[in-house]
Amino acid sequence: MIQVGIVGGTGYTGAELLRLLIRHPAVRLAVITSRTEAGQPVAELFPHLRGHLDLCFSEPDPESLADCDLVFFATPNGTAMRMAPGLLARGVRIIDLAADFRLKDPAEWERWYGIPHECPELLAEAVYGLPEVNRPAIRSARLIANPGCYPTAITLGFLPLLERSAIDPKWLIADAKSGVSGAGRKGEIGLLMAEVGESFKAYAVSGHRHLPEIAQNLRLFAGVEGDLTFVPHLVPMIRGIEATLYARLLDESLDPVALYQARYADEPFIDILPNGSPDTRSVRGSNQCRIALARQGRTVIVQTVIDNLVKGAAGQAIQNMNLMFGFAETLGLNDLALLP
Repeated sequence: MIQVGIVGGTGYTGAELLRLLIRHPAVRLAVITSRTEAGQPVAELFPHLRGHLDLCFSEPDPESLADCDLVFFATPNGTAMRMAPGLLARGVRIIDLAADFRLKDPAEWERWYGIPHECPELLAEAVYGLPEVNRPAIRSARLIANPGCYPTAITLGFLPLLERSAIDPKWLIADAKSGVSGAGRKGEIGLLMAEVGESFKAYAVSGHRHLPEIAQNLRLFAGVEGDLTFVPHLVPMIRGIEATLYARLLDESLDPVALYQARYADEPFIDILPNGSPDTRSVRGSNQCRIALARQGRTVIVQTVIDNLVKGAAGQAIQNMNLMFGFAETLGLNDLALLP
């Protein structure tokens, strides 16, 4: 049994961590912090947890967090990097669900996130928490950079083709769509139901913050310098990401379905569909990533769906936790998707 803390427990990602962790048989939730909600019972803010959790939110106190075996940071970008050095020095392991440790270049971080990195000395040590490519390093890590939701879907979608050198890395297109929970639990006019409902739009077309993370993944895990066009879209649903990926085959005799089935054969949370198109509701509330493939001449089309709050955030973080502490990788993550 390990003792776990959550810093920043009031957002959608924090709520999803709570939902999954309170039923994890090897976890004891010890601390849940929130500066704005300190003293309030967690179940008052999240009534779906009534009868399952009797903790109150508390101020983020380094001393109480230092008693934990592991601390999750479900905080805005720029928060974890201020507390991580002190906690690591006390022997606490960390999984950061924000972007503080995803990019290896501190200058690149500052360019995309607008503030200097406060502990650049930890960037080289931080392990990128995508189990399908980094499992051995995750097992021994002190500090995990949990991947972004778009990078998870897009990296898993392109990876087998790039590893095989089966596609032109200079001609990659990712057309991705996300539900509004991907923007976080905050009050903004653009996220109101009257603004989002019955509408569909692209955003951050000139450059999304996840673009350098995806490009870094292609370099590190596929060994190529890719030229990726990535355009995200906001769709009127709460959860889910669908990424439609396009690439040009270099070997037209290749069977993409067989390639993906072989590459991901032993992955517990990846499901390769032999035909058809996956939909986001088939993974809603689960840690599954479903992938389907199609061809139009030399163009291979990869369709990837995940729940942005689970495999794209909290579920993947728990998958990493399981690996770090020697638990079964699927422990606490076997929920089926919710239908309808």
